[in-house]
Amino acid sequence: MQELALSAREGLRDAVGRTDPVRAALARAFAARPEFVNPEEDATLAARAKRGDRVAFASLYERFAPTVHGVLLAAGPREDAADLVQEVFLLALRAIARLEDPKSIGPWLLTIARNRARDAHKSRKPVSELNEEVEHVADRSPARRALAAVRCLPDAYRETLVLRLVEGLTGPQIAARTGLTHGSVRVNLHRGMKLLRERLARGGGG
Repeated sequence: MQELALSAREGLRDAVGRTDPVRAALARAFAARPEFVNPEEDATLAARAKRGDRVAFASLYERFAPTVHGVLLAAGPREDAADLVQEVFLLALRAIARLEDPKSIGPWLLTIARNRARDAHKSRKPVSELNEEVEHVADRSPARRALAAVRCLPDAYRETLVLRLVEGLTGPQIAARTGLTHGSVRVNLHRGMKLLRERLARGGGG
């Protein structure tokens, strides 16, 4: 399983694109991401942002942009992810004064991200869906198939795997950012990797 995780991680990152505009747009956020997540600091920043502190909100962006990007990437085309990350944080900026509990900043941001991804999917034109279908058929590289296979998994597994394999978050970081328990993250990763391995072994990628 460890070998599959390593190869899947490299393949999925290649599928997203190491020089893709998505990665470039988030490069600073990735570089600034703390190695060890501190939920108490996140809550303090959220409380300050709630009171109108824009510097604190910028720090929240740096901390949470990779996680938001991972959730959006798990939900839709990678080409949309960078723009949607910006939209999610603009929506969050307008609504953060109504955030009830600063300690829930991570799950709150990811709820906005999931809703925005769902709205974007609904508003996509049929021709865009056709173009995506053509691209999907034309590009059957292992990396693309791996990413397509991940997207076919149940939501909980899909998001957790993308956060781990593409965004590079550790299990504890995923738990802290999403609000999941450490046990739930471990279960999601274990079961998700098992399903991904089975799907790839069957040659499935969408």
